[in-house]
Amino acid sequence: MTQPPPALAALAAADPAGLREILLEVCSSPAWAAAVAASRPWSDRAELLAANAAATSGLSAADLRDALAGHARIGAPKTGDAVSEREQSGVRGADRALLDELRTANAAYEAKFGHVFLICATGRTAAGMLEALRERLPNDPAAEAGTVRGELRRINDLRLGRLLDAP
Repeated sequence: MTQPPPALAALAAADPAGLREILLEVCSSPAWAAAVAASRPWSDRAELLAANAAATSGLSAADLRDALAGHARIGAPKTGDAVSEREQSGVRGADRALLDELRTANAAYEAKFGHVFLICATGRTAAGMLEALRERLPNDPAAEAGTVRGELRRINDLRLGRLLDAP
């Protein structure tokens, strides 16, 4: 049997409290963290990412709200939060008018759906995120919940990948 990569092996071997803390940094839903932790050991990255996909798809509406609570509003990365600032680097340098449009569209989205607009912002520009927000605003709540789950899974995949790739 092939040994998992060292970072993955260390993650799988972490004590339950330590693993929970690490996983909650990836996704702020305690239910998600518990489901991913319960799926260990992972023999490779693909198994960990499959655990993320399964945990994300199994989140209740309340669990999904917990996950969304850990995300900054698009266009307003949390000051001093390196993850938020890195993931939303596409808004850095955007002009004031575009950021104002993004803020207005965010408010309309939040009024309709009751939570922040979630998108995997890595590699996206402010204009691209605004366009996606406007495209998704007409969605009905059920369709949007499915889209949000997909975006959350992608974000978690990236965060787990960074965790495994860290020196």
